[in-house]
Amino acid sequence: IIDRIEPVVFANEELKSRYIGEAKFLRALQYFYLVRLFGAVPLLVKEVASPEEAFSKGRASVEEVYAQIILDAEDAVAKLPATHDATSIGRATKGAALTLLGEVHLTLKDYNSAISNLEQVVAMNYALVPKYGDNFNPATKNNSESIFFIQFNSGIQSEAGNFIFMFGPRNGKLPLTGYSGTLGGSNIPTPSLVNAYEAGDLRKEESIQMFSDASNINFEESKAFNGMIPFIKKYYHPPFTEDGRANENWPVYRYSHVLLMLAEATNELGTGDPYKYINPVRQRANLAPLSGLVQSAFRDAVLKEQRIELAFENHRWFQLLRTGKAAEIMNQHGTEEKQRLSRLSNASYNVQPHKLLFPIPEREIRLNGFAQNPGW
Repeated sequence: IIDRIEPVVFANEELKSRYIGEAKFLRALQYFYLVRLFGAVPLLVKEVASPEEAFSKGRASVEEVYAQIILDAEDAVAKLPATHDATSIGRATKGAALTLLGEVHLTLKDYNSAISNLEQVVAMNYALVPKYGDNFNPATKNNSESIFFIQFNSGIQSEAGNFIFMFGPRNGKLPLTGYSGTLGGSNIPTPSLVNAYEAGDLRKEESIQMFSDASNINFEESKAFNGMIPFIKKYYHPPFTEDGRANENWPVYRYSHVLLMLAEATNELGTGDPYKYINPVRQRANLAPLSGLVQSAFRDAVLKEQRIELAFENHRWFQLLRTGKAAEIMNQHGTEEKQRLSRLSNASYNVQPHKLLFPIPEREIRLNGFAQNPGW
């Protein structure tokens, strides 16, 4: 799209510009995932037109990849509209691009830039919805808190949601109204997370549900919960279609995430008031406001708040990476998990520094001659 769109005549030049902005937002977002997971990666910003071009790029440095991400995200900010009409719900907006840019700068510890980007989002028409669970309920999706969600539709077989099949109870027996099959859940909340919620936190009942069945006894996960098995309730909204299709969207960026990133960046910068960002998130959850914390204590508080607020939304690993806590926290978590789950070997949860990056897939090494990431 980016390489081919310029010579195309559009009746509406704003639409043309928007398409370029959407494409650059998506490219920036995908490279942001890639660089955090793999480090140096091939940086392809021109259409590959021959086999030679496909295998001649090598891996760009992390710095080069981030520079391209920022360029793309800034261009997306300039080209994308603040809002869309009902026919374009789900497409990227200026707010989505600013949120991405803010998270990129937060990751790079450029706190001034992160705050500048994220404050622009706060100045837009986003707002926390009164009920936390409405962010995940298909009946109330694409609301004032939705900055960028991947859209799913149960009426279209290839575009329906099916997250509960990954997030259901481990024994697979959770009944789905309207669906006669069973689940095969494998992503099960751990005691560490279940017990991390403060007393009275309304987010817990919207995020996690306990499943009781006699067959739970066959699963070690049930021992920590008096015979019950927890599952991720955020993506469980019956009824379902006969083949299990669901309507849940997948959250990428929510407004509460923006507020918590602002709280983090403001605290790290050491100037400004981080409480005005974190406390509205806590207030909605029915929790007391925070105050009077020293910088290190607030750092721990906002990391915990992000863990709870964004649980099961694919942000935790990246939070641990950018705060330098991944190895420490995951190894401690592994010690706890290996004590309760005999199926985990002693080698599991051995997070050494080189494991903060994924290994380059063997197929890509063979095809491209890439060097493997150190330590693998």
